[in-house]
Amino acid sequence: MSTLSTEERAVVETVRDWVDREVKPVVRDLEHANEYPEKLIEQMKELGIYGLAIPEPWGEAPVSMPCYALVTAELARGWMSLAGAMGGHTVVAKLLLAFGTQEQKDRYLPRMATGELRATMALTEPGGGSDLQNMATQARLDGDEYVVNGSKTWISNARRSGLIALLCKTDPKAEPKHRGISVLLVEHGPGLTVSKDLKKLGYKGVEACELIFDDMRVPADAVLGGVPGKGFAQMMKGLETGRIQVASRALGVGQAAFDDALRYAQERESFGKPIWQHQSIGNYLAEMGTKLTAARQLILFAAEKFDAGERCDMEAGMAKLFTSEIAMEVALNAVRIHGGYGYSTEFDVERYFRDAPLMIVGEGTNEIQRNVIAAQLVKRGGLG
Repeated sequence: MSTLSTEERAVVETVRDWVDREVKPVVRDLEHANEYPEKLIEQMKELGIYGLAIPEPWGEAPVSMPCYALVTAELARGWMSLAGAMGGHTVVAKLLLAFGTQEQKDRYLPRMATGELRATMALTEPGGGSDLQNMATQARLDGDEYVVNGSKTWISNARRSGLIALLCKTDPKAEPKHRGISVLLVEHGPGLTVSKDLKKLGYKGVEACELIFDDMRVPADAVLGGVPGKGFAQMMKGLETGRIQVASRALGVGQAAFDDALRYAQERESFGKPIWQHQSIGNYLAEMGTKLTAARQLILFAAEKFDAGERCDMEAGMAKLFTSEIAMEVALNAVRIHGGYGYSTEFDVERYFRDAPLMIVGEGTNEIQRNVIAAQLVKRGGLG
């Protein structure tokens, strides 16, 4: 953690200790029951985790992006759903800080810093997936209000987030298309239905829902930054945070799987010796440890570029692509190392194996990440 100040190291260590003390003992039961972790979320509020990105005068002590990434990884090491419960929230906080009007910052950020108000973002549509410019959700200006119609899907924390950063078309005729897209800051109210919780392979406990907007009226001053047509560029900047965050979640899941596998390989004996001493198992552990270390460095590299104010869409994309693929590989190898027990719901490795795929398809699928990375490599003339 050489990139962190002494204070920030203490923050990461506090979260790590909390995860070991409060999360690890209860997570298996909560996860298998698909139960919302109300008590843990309240403790996260008390720890100040919802305010990590929010500076004075609205918050208290914002941390650097590398620190935020490592806190996220610690939460995910305990339970990936806990990191998911504050992921979109932080992206929306960063969007408000970068682009919000003074009035928007004053209205939302103080309550977001304490976790009293939690935020999420609504991008994906049932027919659209990663093709954000082709969205169908529209907001039509009617006097001093927008009338919103359309639907969004896979929206994390949709029931429990009081604020939604909604990506929608405010000018469907605009060319190029991205010039007609805005972010609206929407609060729950008439015309918005959270229709159903989507059933998921992993990522239990925290809801992901469909949202339906049916003639929902939103004040015209709900446009992020006050000027319509800038939402696509704003959200692309927000996704730099989002991709660093998802990469960090993957790092946490991979770390948890590795920790369990390393411990088990020392405890379990076969043919008269601990199984790590068998070359095939030792090789797995060596590769898992090496790749997780590389993934961590990629995340910190992207996070440092973000903090320096440099463009980091390629670096964040690389971190997300690599770390999510590694988390899946490490989770599978942890199952292999546990043998038959790895397939048992009495051990945590089956959970890591179910949670890991979310980071491959979430926040822009890895197939999309590769397109983004390739385009940036061409545009930048290589790695520089």
